[in-house]
Amino acid sequence: MSSELKQLHYHSKIERLGLEPVPKHLKTTTAADYTKIQMGVSVNAGNMLVPALAVLEGGLSFTGAVLSTVAGAWIAFLFVSLLSLPGAKYGLPAQYVIRTMIGDKGAMWLSSPVRTVTSLYWFSVQTIGGTYMVQEILSRGFNIYLPFTLLSMVLAVAMVCLALIGFQAIRKVTAYFIPLLLFSAAAMFYVFITSHPEGASFTEVIYGEGMGSIPVMLFYASLAFVQYISGVSSSADMARYSKSSKHAFFGIYIGNGLGFLITALLGAYTAAAAGHWNPFLISSQWTGSAMLLIVIMVSALFSMLTINMNNAYTGGYSLLNTFPKLKRIRSALLFGGAGIILSGFPQVVDEAEVFISALGALIIPLSGVIVADYVIVKKLSIPAEALNYLANGGNKINIPAFMTVFAGILTYLFIPEGYSPGFAVFNLSVLCYTILYLMTRRRHPCVL
Repeated sequence: MSSELKQLHYHSKIERLGLEPVPKHLKTTTAADYTKIQMGVSVNAGNMLVPALAVLEGGLSFTGAVLSTVAGAWIAFLFVSLLSLPGAKYGLPAQYVIRTMIGDKGAMWLSSPVRTVTSLYWFSVQTIGGTYMVQEILSRGFNIYLPFTLLSMVLAVAMVCLALIGFQAIRKVTAYFIPLLLFSAAAMFYVFITSHPEGASFTEVIYGEGMGSIPVMLFYASLAFVQYISGVSSSADMARYSKSSKHAFFGIYIGNGLGFLITALLGAYTAAAAGHWNPFLISSQWTGSAMLLIVIMVSALFSMLTINMNNAYTGGYSLLNTFPKLKRIRSALLFGGAGIILSGFPQVVDEAEVFISALGALIIPLSGVIVADYVIVKKLSIPAEALNYLANGGNKINIPAFMTVFAGILTYLFIPEGYSPGFAVFNLSVLCYTILYLMTRRRHPCVL
């Protein structure tokens, strides 16, 4: 057995577990805990971009934007929850387990870098959105202006430091944050319904003409699917501390589903009513109540904090899988440093649709392969032979996986946007990998 898999005892408050399994006495997280965690990381300004873009760029009505993006996200969350099961069963981090699905080198040099870049992108998006919030608080409350770049980097440093502590910090922060989050969401809807100084009224938003064209709805459902399906390569990181597989699956799915429903409602409503993507910012500008302003702004800051703790936590583990010699703390610090730098460039938000689609060209076929291998080929259980191989190292490359990903990237780039490339390429990748794997298995029965 590799030294990476030895179970150790830790007394430091900073999580030091790297690629080794989580000891059983630490696996205490319940479905209720995961529901709180996932709701906490779902409702934030950055995640409201796609529902808002469905209105602002796609021309969909409020109803059309909510229905399309929720449908795409909920389908993605099903697969994300299924891929949390290896973490709950074996206590191992996501990218390390993915070595059993696409091979050692495939996980280390393909899926882990893609996951790291994805986490970096969303870390910067959330930090940028939070920075605008803090600027608004300082300007309206204290008549103070701080440069965007300076403020964003200060916030990023704070979040990286909290993520460095590890999973327990995420668990505790979200537990305290959920009541404030729900109250804040209700407060924002109250502001939107009772005031519309520069935008559409509640009646105009809710009863807008139609929902929009079906192709456009499919495209934004696909865009939401692309945004969240990448979670299949990281959800096991959170599930490592679960009491059981059922606790992880249901807690993660329910939390993600409810959280995104609130996110889509707020994002699409803000876009339809005010022509903007950020409900925290607009509702804070529209309210004249000092109490509501404080609640909304504090909630905005905490929402940014929770999602970015998650991004930095999972991104650090992805980097660790590529460079195991870094160990957990150094990989977290390196990821954090890159995130701090990228957070100083607000252009990543302005070009969100382009970035998400570009990431999708890599994420979608890779996610399709991971889902096909674990759900269809391995039938939701990793064979003991594969786990032993993982523990003892090796240089196995899953050729069918690489062939499928390469073909999926080319297909994604050539499918017109109106034909929902995210959905199409994911399904094609699942089908293609399954067929190629079964053909390879017949010729080489020793393939895991």
